[in-house]
Amino acid sequence: MSTSSTFSRRQALKLFSGIPLFPLVGTAGASTLLAACGGGEDAGITVTSLRFSGMAAPTMADAAAMATTSVKSSVVATLSDGSTQTFALGYKPFFMTGTQVPDGKGGTTLAGGYYNIVNAPIVDRSGASPRQFFSDSPDGTSLLTLANPTVAGIDGNTVFAVVQFEYTSVDQAGKSQYGILPSQIAVLTLDQNKTTGELKLVKYHNVDTSAANGLWITCGASLSPWNTHLSSEEYEPDASLVAPGFLAEFSQNLYGNPSTARAYNYGHLPEVTVSPDGTGSIKKHYCLGRISHELVQVMPDERTVLMGDDATNGALFLFIADKARDLSAGTLYVAKWTLTSKTNGGAGTLRWIRLGHSTSDVVKALANSLKSTDIVDVRTSNPNDASYTAIAFNGTTNWVKFVAGSETAAAFLETHRYAAFKGGSMVFTKMEGTTVNVRDKIAYSAMSGIRAAMQTAAGLDKKIEAGAVYSLKLTGSQTDTDNVAIDSQWVPIDMGAMAELTGEDLASADALGNKAVVDKIAQPDNLKFSEKLRTLFIGEDTSLHVNNFLWAYNVDTKALTRLLSCPVAAESTGLQAADDVNGFAYVLSNFQHAGDGIPAALEGPLRPLINANYNNGYSAAVGYLTGMPTSDKLRS
Repeated sequence: MSTSSTFSRRQALKLFSGIPLFPLVGTAGASTLLAACGGGEDAGITVTSLRFSGMAAPTMADAAAMATTSVKSSVVATLSDGSTQTFALGYKPFFMTGTQVPDGKGGTTLAGGYYNIVNAPIVDRSGASPRQFFSDSPDGTSLLTLANPTVAGIDGNTVFAVVQFEYTSVDQAGKSQYGILPSQIAVLTLDQNKTTGELKLVKYHNVDTSAANGLWITCGASLSPWNTHLSSEEYEPDASLVAPGFLAEFSQNLYGNPSTARAYNYGHLPEVTVSPDGTGSIKKHYCLGRISHELVQVMPDERTVLMGDDATNGALFLFIADKARDLSAGTLYVAKWTLTSKTNGGAGTLRWIRLGHSTSDVVKALANSLKSTDIVDVRTSNPNDASYTAIAFNGTTNWVKFVAGSETAAAFLETHRYAAFKGGSMVFTKMEGTTVNVRDKIAYSAMSGIRAAMQTAAGLDKKIEAGAVYSLKLTGSQTDTDNVAIDSQWVPIDMGAMAELTGEDLASADALGNKAVVDKIAQPDNLKFSEKLRTLFIGEDTSLHVNNFLWAYNVDTKALTRLLSCPVAAESTGLQAADDVNGFAYVLSNFQHAGDGIPAALEGPLRPLINANYNNGYSAAVGYLTGMPTSDKLRS
């Protein structure tokens, strides 16, 4: 720490006026945080800039760091007198899945526990001792406040978080459970210390999802401008299949009957509303396209929704709601990407193809009354019939012929096939999270990998397995491909890979087992932008890095900084950047499936550590980055 002036505690309290920053739990376990106090300045000392100072990737020289959530990064504040102060970051879990947490009623409940359509526990009977299933894969999380909370037992400020659980990896016998358990969502009530900003879990409420027919593979999430949690359902089940894949097992677990669940009820956008008493309710919007929803971004107009598509042969989609703060009706578009550059992930212009307009109620009724054959005739081999159109679908070729008069059902229930049929660019390979930089009117979208579909169909010069983050300029006065005006001022007009945020594959794995350059991003997934910090946060989902990382990228300085390392082979999930929660800022960060795919050479030393830290690999953490010391620590 460098200081060139001495100032009072009162001056220190005012030093960071207007800049909310992260709470910190120090290495000794004491809470040390910086309050973002209002007011002017004393002695002319102000903060002129903030920057993150990164950490090195952990190595086997510190095996313990590889087998846990490791944070050895910091925040550096530059003051107007030329001095700097450095504050270590840390990590604090709200809970570990599979542990008992307070239910707010004087008892406890199982964190990440699974429930069926009547809210009865789903039990894993594959081991010697039956137990309720619980998730090892928490994902999308939203932090929010309400005006008049009523939860008892709060000493400080009441803060809520919504967290969703994507799946659980295996049962006690080691059988894969991916996609066959109905995803769960919980509302957390957190007690925020008014002085330090530390968050403590006081109530865990499992949301009843029966009104939404249960949830299917909830992945990333975002907080809407109107303070609701926008969830996701990815890898929608293919309704055209004779054998329904794992839909039947999902249905058995959810309904107790393998035939009850209907494919068309999954692949939509669920929205969770938190109540002042710490409970939550859910509704599912059926009119934003039935795609592999990952992490959507609602623009400041509270009507325009930009949506990535975490699929092979996915696309970029846009939804314009009829009314602000209401996603129950609107118009759906798919992008057509025309290249202007073929190098380093590519760049090009975007035009928008209108797929249709509908309401959630109309599409939901169609979902519960139509079969696939009522909408489209799908062939998986060439029928040699000119009335069929060849399209790219899920890494293969389909030949499709849509039923006359089925356009609405096609657009909103067979969205991938219909978007391809209408000419959308279905070339993206796992288009993950999206976020927005409001001041600059730029959106960002994560592309997990630049693979064969993009190289061949889009015409790029090479594949990049490590992927890239793309920037998209947003503007108004746009028309669709039929020259009809698009009713939004937040329409993306181009898309190009960002050089600083493009991964780099290695020709062969390094000594540790990394298959992509460790000091660059690899297979970006979660994206969130902090307006006040001018920082894009990036979470990885990759097997190309032995440890997945959480990164910070300053859009002004172009500095890329590694903030956090997840446990070995775990995915970085649950990202949210909350700029101001009662004067404090938070970066939420979870992880999934610790130890799932440790390189063989590292199994011996790392597996025992993972087992010891995370309940034999069955548990995972939901928590947040901590970060700034208390105001009195600013004194020299």
